[in-house]
Amino acid sequence: MVEGWIRLQLQVTNSPFNQEQVELLGKLVPTLTETQRIWLCGYLSALQGTAQAVVQPQLPSQPEAGPVVADANRQPAASREVTILFGSQTGNSEGLSKKLAQKLEAQGFQVTRSAMRDFKPNALKKVQNLLVVVSTHGEGEPPDNAISFYEFLHSKRAPQLNGLQFSVLALGDTSYAQFCQTGKDFDKRLEELGGKRICPRVDCDVDFDEPAAAWIEQVVGALSAAAAERPSVSVASVQVTAGAADPQQAPVYSRTNPFRAEVLDNINLNGRGSDLETHHLALSLEGSGFRFEPGDCVGIYPENRPELVDELIRRLGWQADAIVPAGKSGEQCTVREALLRHYDITTLSRTLLEQIAPFSSNSKLQELLQSNQDQALKEYVKGRDLLDLVQDFGPWQATPEQLVPLLRKLPARLYSIASSYRANPDEVHLVIRAVRYEAHGRKRHGVCSTYVADRLAPGDHVSIYIQTNSHFRLPENPDAPIIMIGPGTGVAPFRAFMEEREVLGAKGKSWLFYGDRRFLTDFLYQIEWQRWLQEGVLTRMDVAFSRDTDRKIYVQHRMLEKSRELYAWLNEGAYIYVCGDKARMARDVHETLITILEREGGLSREAAEAHLADLQRQNRYQRDVY
Repeated sequence: MVEGWIRLQLQVTNSPFNQEQVELLGKLVPTLTETQRIWLCGYLSALQGTAQAVVQPQLPSQPEAGPVVADANRQPAASREVTILFGSQTGNSEGLSKKLAQKLEAQGFQVTRSAMRDFKPNALKKVQNLLVVVSTHGEGEPPDNAISFYEFLHSKRAPQLNGLQFSVLALGDTSYAQFCQTGKDFDKRLEELGGKRICPRVDCDVDFDEPAAAWIEQVVGALSAAAAERPSVSVASVQVTAGAADPQQAPVYSRTNPFRAEVLDNINLNGRGSDLETHHLALSLEGSGFRFEPGDCVGIYPENRPELVDELIRRLGWQADAIVPAGKSGEQCTVREALLRHYDITTLSRTLLEQIAPFSSNSKLQELLQSNQDQALKEYVKGRDLLDLVQDFGPWQATPEQLVPLLRKLPARLYSIASSYRANPDEVHLVIRAVRYEAHGRKRHGVCSTYVADRLAPGDHVSIYIQTNSHFRLPENPDAPIIMIGPGTGVAPFRAFMEEREVLGAKGKSWLFYGDRRFLTDFLYQIEWQRWLQEGVLTRMDVAFSRDTDRKIYVQHRMLEKSRELYAWLNEGAYIYVCGDKARMARDVHETLITILEREGGLSREAAEAHLADLQRQNRYQRDVY
């Protein structure tokens, strides 16, 4: 890394730097952020390609010698073909892979970009430059469209890749113990198979924009320098290109520049007496320039609960109007504003506890962080927030200026779109269930869900962006049959599917498996489903209301009851869609599909699993799970 090399140069007696340069570097290096170090590394890598001769730095263990000169003209030109593989669950990795491809193509590279699931593993032996952009799903698991490639690479069938150059961008969430584990696994395995890193792996938290942009610049700079026929890479080619927008152009709204959408409707869909609270949120997109397809998501930037913010400030003994950084933009605001709108105060992680521990004089916090207490730490952070930490491990000696920047940026929450743009131009509909529960002696509130439920009314505005999800799409053929499985709020994208099919006049059969707690109070959009059934837009619907019977009945039970018909639909070419909870519902539905294939198709367990995997490769089995 650049920082380590600079430190080495500062320590050795034959350093090429004069005293003034040494002092300047000594002042600069400790102030650099991780993102700035990554960018600088790529910048220097590219500059190496601009020199007619490269002087290798002397290491302390080497004898003094004249400079070693490398004649660039004698080196064979590096390949200008680059393969980008992405593994994405919500679309972030896919979106970053597109940006990476565009940067490389602008530099004259021939780019092949593919989802891992669609890439033929045997072609890996022919790849010289491989760039991997992959997220980690849940507790260290690869996303759905990366599973088959991940398993191949970690199997005995994986080839030796001695001629491969690679780099990995890993996306994850520090609130999970196995942070960026899938990216780490790919990085390690590619090295084991003989690959050489173009640039070091970069691990990104939910606020991934800056480190991801820095990694892209580093990779493009390094590849450009290596592939140049002549050493003439300009400095501009490796600079960050996020210049100011043309003031004459309409603003482009995105994840990093969200649109302030007006609330049109905010209606509780549950009936009186329900113990659930599910909101239909309708937002205006007028002036946003947004377009979307059924299956896409909306990201909402929420605000933390004011009562939680005020109590946290009180417990720490701070002044609410103290000035602190506002996120990572370089702007400033009051500490109350920062904790309300910019920073995550409801998620704990080992990283945060390690960073904040020096400000506590409570020895129990250090005990919790000991290496042999991993399970205890995992149990502690689950369901607790920053206020718990402050209460449990005081007293604290931390000013707002010291502690607030250690918090991660408040992340957006993604919700499946429940409407068709063609049916509702300039609007988007969401289905959001309020999360409220009690734990560790305090009432808890879902950050975004109760922000929507308690603090958004028609006429208010909320910051949003559209998240494309190209791996959850209606069949290109409108006559293809579809099977939709979505209990609770998992039904959201299927409402969008039905609106879209109604507008397009699609003729394909459709079958919905839907479930919730009680028929009378929790049947979301009941009138709409009934109308679609009557008009033939929806062919059939099977429901399961778990609290209406002595034995809890879920959607997977209804699927088993209809196993023969469901298997027949599959043989007719039906597409299967699953949306909802990954840990329980989606897992149970997956097992049920295997059982149906075994029962109705006479397949072994292994053959049934292989058949489902094949349906996934054909995009006939798609999941939007969380």
